[in-house]
Amino acid sequence: MTDKQHAHALLDRIPNDQVIAAVRFLEFLLLDPVSRASATAPFEDEEVGEEEERAVARSKEWFEHNQGTPTEDVAAELGFTMEQIRDHKDPA
Repeated sequence: MTDKQHAHALLDRIPNDQVIAAVRFLEFLLLDPVSRASATAPFEDEEVGEEEERAVARSKEWFEHNQGTPTEDVAAELGFTMEQIRDHKDPA
């Protein structure tokens, strides 16, 4: 039996009310590394200061009247290609 066949057999044995948990876990495994890190990051409970709130308000106001800059344009301005960004490996 292959690993995939074994996984299918295990999935077939899971009670119906627990299948969604297995599906969510499999979806988690398929996330890209950045999304996975974001999904498992500890909850940020630091209080937001008044200056940060004002900065967020200014940003929201700006975006109501302006377009953002596409990631591709920022990468090109910094001398990178999107392939370099997508293929980047964290040295840690």
